Amino acid sequence: MKKKFVIGLLTLALFGGVTLSVNAQEKKKTEVGKALDHTGKAIGKGAKSVGNKTAEVAVKGGSKVADKTWKGKMAPDGSDVYINAKNEKYYVNSKGAKIWLKPSQIKTRVETKN
Repeated sequence: MKKKFVIGLLTLALFGGVTLSVNAQEKKKTEVGKALDHTGKAIGKGAKSVGNKTAEVAVKGGSKVADKTWKGKMAPDGSDVYINAKNEKYYVNSKGAKIWLKPSQIKTRVETKN
């Protein structure tokens, strides 16, 4: 009987210790911690936009060298239309991705008078 009582007490103590240690792992955010989180998010946003712009410039530069630019035509967003060796038309979006165009999506560019 004493053995069962001791084992029961030890089991109860073990469960009590586990629940206390789980609660001890929670961290409260301080003002400094909140500021660091905010700064980290801002840096991540800035890095993402710089990466997108770098990719856009790199792909547009490669397209100007490797492919032809279709004069007098523009993409739905107003950017240049490129034609590759397979006669496929595309434009480069703000994230640096090539967006392939259907003939109905290509618009005529309005020329400005000086």
